[in-house]
Amino acid sequence: MSQLTIALTKGRILEETLPLLAAAGIEPLEDINKSRKLTFETTSQNVQLLILRGIDVPTYVEFGAADVGVSGKDTLIEHDSKSYYEPLDLHIAKCKLMTAGIKGQPLKPGRIRVATKYVNVAKQYYAEQGRQADIIKLYGAMELAPIMNLCDEIVDIVDTGNTLRANGLEARDDIVDISSRLIVNKASMKMKHREIEALIDAISSAVNERIAA
Repeated sequence: MSQLTIALTKGRILEETLPLLAAAGIEPLEDINKSRKLTFETTSQNVQLLILRGIDVPTYVEFGAADVGVSGKDTLIEHDSKSYYEPLDLHIAKCKLMTAGIKGQPLKPGRIRVATKYVNVAKQYYAEQGRQADIIKLYGAMELAPIMNLCDEIVDIVDTGNTLRANGLEARDDIVDISSRLIVNKASMKMKHREIEALIDAISSAVNERIAA
């Protein structure tokens, strides 16, 4: 059988993906969260796992360094590549990509400044709203930006909204609902079709059982 490489990222996505992989007979031979390694052998001899930064998963899959990956839809939209397939919504790590700003402070008219790591998504969203927006790229501590007058609004992932509220902000407009997706390198799908189709079928069954439970 052909070797399959699956790209994952630590955190909530990994925690919710591992049970789905286990249902497909794929489990890491050691605890990923307790190791500093980046590659892991599994209970399936022909499958190895890569642990990457979330933003890098689509790139590894696009260029064939990984055959398959699991990535949040927010990252996929921002990456905006046609170089891989997206055959399966895993219905895990659900959240929303939203605008947010200081609570009770209406958005000023005219040109605004927006802080986000989702630069492409934000540009498209505000253009569709007919809003002139200067986009400021930040990588973290997004909630601080409006407080320090760096921007008028942010675009970020919102799950419970607790972090926003704790910093005096409020969620405003929904941009898109987010969940994690299985993505597949196009060449791998041709060259390793049997193995990848079996993986997709097994994970799909696990997802359906999880939804039905």
